[in-house]
Amino acid sequence: MADEPQPGRRAAVRGSTTGRPLMAAMDLLGRRWALRILWELRDGPIGARALRERCDGMSSSVLYDRLRELTSAALIEQTDKDAYALTETGHALGRALKPLDDWAVAWRAGRGTPSTRARSRAAPTASDLRMGTNVSRRTLGVTES
Repeated sequence: MADEPQPGRRAAVRGSTTGRPLMAAMDLLGRRWALRILWELRDGPIGARALRERCDGMSSSVLYDRLRELTSAALIEQTDKDAYALTETGHALGRALKPLDDWAVAWRAGRGTPSTRARSRAAPTASDLRMGTNVSRRTLGVTES
């Protein structure tokens, strides 16, 4: 379907004209309930009804839209028992997101990580400046005249 993000399909990636795989992934994962569905499937197959119950507040139409999109992106598959399960690609995504989950847990606790605390005091790198990272005037050593 034309609105499903796929790497290399420029028109399918909202907010990007590059069609880069990362942009396609962020588009898909940024859709309402997509990450929650993947999270609920992390421990094994779940039927659509049970999945909807775990995702309180999700309409059945949104659930089936996300299931179709995640299936089309090869992150999940439907089992022969009409349940949904992560594919190997879906499990690989979970492993890739683990460091982000670790960071989020530390962030929620208000402590960050040692590398985050050290990095926040460090001078910005050339990559930070190229990527447009929000770098304060004080960090750059710019003083008011």
